[in-house]
Amino acid sequence: MRTDEGWLYLTIVIDLYDRRIIGWSLSASMKAAETTIPAWQMAVKNRPIDGRLIFHSDRGVQYACHAFIKLLKKYTPVLQSMSGKGNC
Repeated sequence: MRTDEGWLYLTIVIDLYDRRIIGWSLSASMKAAETTIPAWQMAVKNRPIDGRLIFHSDRGVQYACHAFIKLLKKYTPVLQSMSGKGNC
């Protein structure tokens, strides 16, 4: 979203079971360290993982980068899923 001060990027993690936002971040860049990683960390803090989990996203660079994939792999029951190429 373009603002008077430049672009802002909102990243949210939604639990599709109850459709609640459980994690979010707002940043001035699209770097994973400022978008997906803090949103994921907030989500896990707000809703601890107690079973198998599928994390689904588009193929955005912040979801496909090494740092975010490595973070998800720390959580054994989490399976990362991405939309097909060209399919948002």
